[in-house]
Amino acid sequence: MARIVLNTFGSLGDLHPYLAIAIALRKRGHDAVIATSNVYRQKITAEGVGFAAVRPDIGLVMDDADFLARLWHPRKGSEFLFRRYLIPHIEASYEDLIAVCRDAELLVTHTAALAGPMVAQVLKIPWLSVALQPIVFFSALDPPVIPAVEWARHFYRLGPGIFRALKWIAQSQYRHWARPMQQLRRYVDLPVSENPMLDGYSSLGTLALFSQSFAAPQADWPPNTQVTGFIYYDQLGEFPNVQQDDGAELEEFLRRGSPPVLFTLGSSAVMHPGEFFRESITAVHALGARAILLAGKGRDEIRNPLPDSVLVAGYAPYSKIMPRVSAIVHQGGIGTTAQALRAGRPMLVTPWSHDQPDNAERVRRLGVGRTISRSRYYAPRVANELRALLSDGTYEQRAKDMAAEIAQEDGLVNACGAIESTLCLARTRTPV
Repeated sequence: MARIVLNTFGSLGDLHPYLAIAIALRKRGHDAVIATSNVYRQKITAEGVGFAAVRPDIGLVMDDADFLARLWHPRKGSEFLFRRYLIPHIEASYEDLIAVCRDAELLVTHTAALAGPMVAQVLKIPWLSVALQPIVFFSALDPPVIPAVEWARHFYRLGPGIFRALKWIAQSQYRHWARPMQQLRRYVDLPVSENPMLDGYSSLGTLALFSQSFAAPQADWPPNTQVTGFIYYDQLGEFPNVQQDDGAELEEFLRRGSPPVLFTLGSSAVMHPGEFFRESITAVHALGARAILLAGKGRDEIRNPLPDSVLVAGYAPYSKIMPRVSAIVHQGGIGTTAQALRAGRPMLVTPWSHDQPDNAERVRRLGVGRTISRSRYYAPRVANELRALLSDGTYEQRAKDMAAEIAQEDGLVNACGAIESTLCLARTRTPV
């Protein structure tokens, strides 16, 4: 038995893989503790998993319209998240996390949990880094689509040098943003890092919690990266202001007609939907299709008046609904994308920001879906995209093929095995 601290930050899509791992580790006899925002306390403890609050608490800004608008800015969302929100809280994050980890045998960190590597180095405890989505590796051999410079992807075909130049420019910016992190490193007697925002990968290993079918390993990924496969968990549990529907109305809707189109914005972008759901309703009406809209806590704002062909719900487990729809329209979050790939349904992706444009491009390249930019998400165009998606059987066939490939992977078993191997290595210096 070992005490393992899993430090994460973000939306439910950032929490759920960690929660699934923590539940599995406890079943294996370990004392697993999730260190994250206080808003998730009840959700985590209800699963019998240990919890520790680490600032900042994302729950305090979930209803802040200005914060959400800046967070989901199509080009500057990531800069705002790191430069204006996470990095200014780095000292508080460090203070909270180091208190949790003093008796830990292993720390597992998230890309946005910026204090994690410093805590591991100060306490001299082994740690594993985690990548939930391929964009975080900034690979020149598999260059990602970055919201601030989406136009650059048209030049990637000229060779890896194009992205390396962009990365060099970005690194100079990141060094400026990261000054508070460097100051904290000096204060706790750690050497200054070349770039603490991009160097947050453990020499012991990195767990890439996605499928090799979604992103193949590259030679310029961090050393000792293990691609585990996707990890799934989709129960809402105790979450503020959002109720999980009892399922009866949803089940009746699914049974009484043809497979509907599912519209969802995940668990975070749904808090800043704009006209997404209104345009979606108009689009399916023009298409003559049925639809399910998962609108979170904003469902009551769009419930009436609605035709019988449209159902609006707050939250429903993707694993219960996605396999039974004709197509999935979503924002491209990695958790939503993983569930859609698992369900084997064709998809239309309209990315909001952050990693989502890159995930959307990978969906397009895989042939399992189409993409439409957020700025062009208007009912006539959406109807045309869906018509093309549903009328061309190659999208559905490729989606089914991808689902079969992904089903061969057991991301949860692989991740837990890698964690236990790292523990064994740290204890005995003999790899398992």
